[in-house]
Amino acid sequence: MDVVNFLSDTEADSASDQATDRIADSTPGQSPIPLAPGPSSGPTASAQPSAPACAVQPERFGSAPAVLHEIRHALARLIETGEPTCIDLAALPFGPSDQEQLLDALGSGEVRASIDALGETRIQETRYSGVWLVDYYNTEGERIGLQIEIATVPRLLQAPPEGLPASLDALAARLATMPSANPASPAVSHPEGNPFSNPSVAGSKHHG
Repeated sequence: MDVVNFLSDTEADSASDQATDRIADSTPGQSPIPLAPGPSSGPTASAQPSAPACAVQPERFGSAPAVLHEIRHALARLIETGEPTCIDLAALPFGPSDQEQLLDALGSGEVRASIDALGETRIQETRYSGVWLVDYYNTEGERIGLQIEIATVPRLLQAPPEGLPASLDALAARLATMPSANPASPAVSHPEGNPFSNPSVAGSKHHG
């Protein structure tokens, strides 16, 4: 850190008098105080050419290949043991260029889901089955998290087991208010019987 010392008025006057005495005592014909060279008006006064400005490159830490290796190991572990893995990209030294390289390598698959709860969460399947991008946003639309899940189904899309009994009770209560609430009778009758009992009907596709 540069430190600047300020002189008092008395010290400044004394310093000025001493400089004047040195100038008066100097030998005639000599410059008493060497002067800093001023700007030259000759041909050598031209400014030095400045270096060309370089384009700013996105920051890269080289983390994308390491993350891809971790995804490969996690996918092998999922196949062997069924254990899911979550990789939080915010916890890694991850620059914008790393993210671009990683997302380009993962690509996009066919499955996409969106959850709206205290902000949007976007879930995108990558081109590799079992590898998912989970993108979190707040209510202002700002990204607050980006994770990679290696799982058969992302955690946010799985029904919590503790909520299943309540769903069963709610469905039973709903059925009790409907005319066809008798469990012994089919809720929907088909004039031709069960369409899935006829292979020719069950295997056909209807369009339109």
